[in-house]
Parts: sequence; C-alpha cells; structure tokens
Amino acid sequence: MAKTKSAYFCQSCGYESPKWLGKCPACQQWNTFVEEIIEKPNSAIPDWKAPGSGSTSMQRANKAVPVSSITFTEEHRIYTPDKELNRVLGGGIVPGSLVLIGGEPGIGKSTLMLQLALSMPAAKILYVSGEESDRQIKMRAERITPLPPEGRVSGYSGTGCFVLTETSTQNIFKQIEQLQPDMVIVDSIQTLYSAHIESTPGSVSQVRECTAELLRFAKESSTPVFLIGHITKDGMIAGPKILEHMVDTVLQFEGDRHHVYRILRAIKNRFGSASELGIYEMKGAGLREVSNPSEILLSQRDEALSGITISVTLEGLRPMLIETQALVSTSAYGTPQRSATGFDTRRMNMLLAVLEKRCGFRLGTQDVFLNITGGIKVEDPAIDLGLAAAIISSHEDMPISSKTCFAAELGLSGEVRAVNRVEQRIAEAQKLGFEQIFISKYNLPSGKADKNQLDLSHYKIEIKAVSRIEEVFGLLFG
Repeated sequence: MAKTKSAYFCQSCGYESPKWLGKCPACQQWNTFVEEIIEKPNSAIPDWKAPGSGSTSMQRANKAVPVSSITFTEEHRIYTPDKELNRVLGGGIVPGSLVLIGGEPGIGKSTLMLQLALSMPAAKILYVSGEESDRQIKMRAERITPLPPEGRVSGYSGTGCFVLTETSTQNIFKQIEQLQPDMVIVDSIQTLYSAHIESTPGSVSQVRECTAELLRFAKESSTPVFLIGHITKDGMIAGPKILEHMVDTVLQFEGDRHHVYRILRAIKNRFGSASELGIYEMKGAGLREVSNPSEILLSQRDEALSGITISVTLEGLRPMLIETQALVSTSAYGTPQRSATGFDTRRMNMLLAVLEKRCGFRLGTQDVFLNITGGIKVEDPAIDLGLAAAIISSHEDMPISSKTCFAAELGLSGEVRAVNRVEQRIAEAQKLGFEQIFISKYNLPSGKADKNQLDLSHYKIEIKAVSRIEEVFGLLFG
C-alpha cells in the first residue's frame, strides 16, 4: 500500500496548505479550503505509456540540446470545416496541442465539439463523455445532422466519430491505445478521475492530475486534445488556476441567453493571436458560422432615430461595425443614473465629463444609458467618438445619418486621437455601403516622407478627418 498524505486545497485558486485555513493567502477568499487525500502513484496502476502498462513504446530520457541544433520543419496544422474555429485557433489545430474550452452551462460547448467531430469524417475522432450517455449523444448528433432513412447524407459519416462514456483516465487510455484516434475530445475535465489520487472527481488534485496525464499523452503522441471545462459563478474556469497554465490554448464560449449569437473568444493561445474571436448563431440544428458579423450587429431600420450611431471596431484582426445606442433623459431623482451594457461604465463617465467640460453640454442632471447591440462587449477605444455622438444626438434629439460611421478615440482635452489599422476599418465601412466615416486627423500622413502614409485615393467613401470634438459636432449638427 502506498503511503498516503492529507492536504488542504483552496477550491477557488488551488492553493495547497498542510492545515486548514479560514482565508486563502493567494486569492483572499474565505472558507474555500477542503481536505483531500493524496496518494503517491502505485506502480500497479497503469498510466499513459508508463513502464509496465503494456505499451510498445520505449521510455527514453531527454537530454539538453542547444537551440541551434533543433530541427524545425514547416508548421503543419489541421484545418477543420469550421472557419470560425480555425481563425480563433490561429489558422487551424496544431498537432499535440491541448485546448481548454470554458463557458456557462447550456451555452453550446458540447454542441460545438460534437459538430466538430461530425464534420471531419476523414479523421478518427474519439469523443469521451463523462456527463451524458451514448444514447443522449446520438440524439444530439441526429439533431445536429439529421440522417435520412438510408442513413447517409453528403458531408457526414458516422464512422469517423467514436463515442466513449467513461470517467476513468486509465480506461480511457486503454481505449486510445486500441483505437489510435487522430483527435480526442473530453467532455468534461471536471468529471474525470485518476486512480493515482484518492479524492472525488472535480476536486483540485483530480483536475490537475487528469490534465497532466492528458497533456503528457498529447505531447508524446502529437494528438490534439480538446477539454471542455465548467466555470464558477464568477465566470472563471472551475478548478485550479494552474489548469489554464498547463494547456496551450484557452477558449471562452460566451453569449447572452436572450440572444441567439455566441462568441468564441481566445483568452490564451501559444500558437496564434489571443485577441481573435469567432461568432456563431444558435439554431435548432446546431451552431451556424457567421462570416460577416457586421450584418447581424447592425439593426435594419426604415426611419432615422436619435441616439443611434455606427462605430467601427476591431476584434483581433477582424473589423466589425457595431451599433451604439444612447438614451439621455431628465433625471427623476436627485442622483442621475449611469448605466452601460457591453461597455465600461467608468469610460462612459469619462466621456460624459469631456462632453460637459469641453463642449458645454449640461449632462450632470441627466440619466444616461448606453447599449452595444447584439449582446457583445467592446473594449476598443475607437468607439469613443461614436458613443459621444450618440449621447449628443439623444440629448438634442437630432438623428445622425445611418450612412455615417465613426472610428476614433477621445482624449481628456477633447482631442480626437488616432487609432490603429484605420485602413481596415475604412475598407470594412466602404464594403458595407457607408458613405461617410469620421477619423482622426492624426491618422493622415504628416508629410511626404511619412512611412505610415494613408492613400485616400483607393476609397470611394467620404473621409472626414477631424482633430477636435467640437469639429465633429459642427459637421454633424451644424
């Protein structure tokens, strides 16, 4: 019998302590320590390619080598039929990568992964589920891709996706040895348990050990592994923080239950940009890719309404046009209300202070409400000018043309500041049929020798270059 020991773990951050503590010294949370029994690995328990497990591969000790002697071939990625997923991952799935996908319950994580497994009939994909039975997975597969009576449709083959309902990592690795899959999907990491650890599934030590075993398998076999993870009530991925450090990529699947659109956002990515996002539309037959998000984020209206403007933002490398709405009304109480949906409230208060100080608008006794349509959250400062114009449009009850858009940042002194990659923003606005765009004058070339010279002759859209917020209001409202 292996020697056992007991330790206390923080269920919020994974901090380990030899005794119980009321307050976690790492995350400052109260009453989060629970006792877990940790057992040292037993040689009788089979592990992934461990000595005595029946594996045909030989164990070898790694040696330190100079970086100049490491051979590197051209990067090979696995391209999936899901273009949004390819974009978020940085151009496809890297062999041997470990990807963690988190999101709220019912947001569509399992649906997204099952769609991925069903859309690649040429690959052998193992779908491991610890939460659902095989019949439940089959039911969802029928809903995602309905099969005719003869059992075949174009682009779908049930032979490429294998389903395993198991929670023991030792049994999972036995099936992997027999099947030799090209990709493994685990739903979810909190349901797995390892025989090396004598604690309940979902505990800090179990999540850490199971992830370490899957990480070792992914790196040694060059097989990509997708892990579906639960989140806490604070929106963080359940389990120790080290879980996010161990994996190669962390994806967050988010959205509003009152909207049909879902956003797949990269939080960490060792093989690409960590600021990319993909947009999906939830339908009865599964998730549909949205190739042009600007069309769903802009509402179709027949008449001009005050308090509505269009701003051009960037998410990663993708330009998007979003609709920003503002409502300014007289406060019925002593203290005016300030509320923002999809935008930072502190930055909204800064914009209101700039409008009152630099432009003379009396907004101190007004209720101000801001909304970014589509249920998305935007942190790009390039929508500052559009939000300021929407606030004044609602305050003066004067509509702004629906063919006008904005892409500039506002400073505390009222200056209109330049933003990055303004050429992509202008091109996206022109492609969607806008006739006028307001940008900063400082985005224009300052001289003939300016390396960042912006050639305006390529654009048919009218470009208004301004340097002060007063100029914008003068051109908009006269």
